[in-house]
Amino acid sequence: MWPLVQSLAVPKPDALLSAVIVSGGKQYRVAPGDQILVDRLDAEPGSSLKLDHVLLFRNGDDIKVAGDELKGLEVEVKVLAHRRGPRIESLRYKSKKRVRVHRGGRADLTALEVIAVGGIKGETKTKAEPAAKPKAKAKAEPKKKVVVETKAEAGKAEEVKPAKRAPRKKEEK
Repeated sequence: MWPLVQSLAVPKPDALLSAVIVSGGKQYRVAPGDQILVDRLDAEPGSSLKLDHVLLFRNGDDIKVAGDELKGLEVEVKVLAHRRGPRIESLRYKSKKRVRVHRGGRADLTALEVIAVGGIKGETKTKAEPAAKPKAKAKAEPKKKVVVETKAEAGKAEEVKPAKRAPRKKEEK
């Protein structure tokens, strides 16, 4: 469907502007332009939200950690779509005891795109337009067989033809 993956907690070395936010009891490291999947939020696709639970804010070398420094700091996000996660199953089984418990389900998720972190809009990661591809490929010329001549065969210069395949046998019914 979408090229969205759940946000990894690994820091991005090239991101000068980033934050760690909390949504649905989980922490996500985000930067402007990132697309993340979080637990389902009550918002329509296309609308924008402000997430105010920020644990860490980084702007270049300036790092602020949770406390009074981050009070009032918000991360602005845009709701892209609602979707469902992969199916997760659990099975409990005990032999010779007639115990079989099968449970499973799919998580309801919301796809978000981070617009601004702390009111600062960074460079958005938009996909560049791919170069126009030619509509038809030109057919390649068939490769010519290389003929190696020895001294004895120097007088005989014949072109080598590829071997023909044997005809298929016809099935009789």
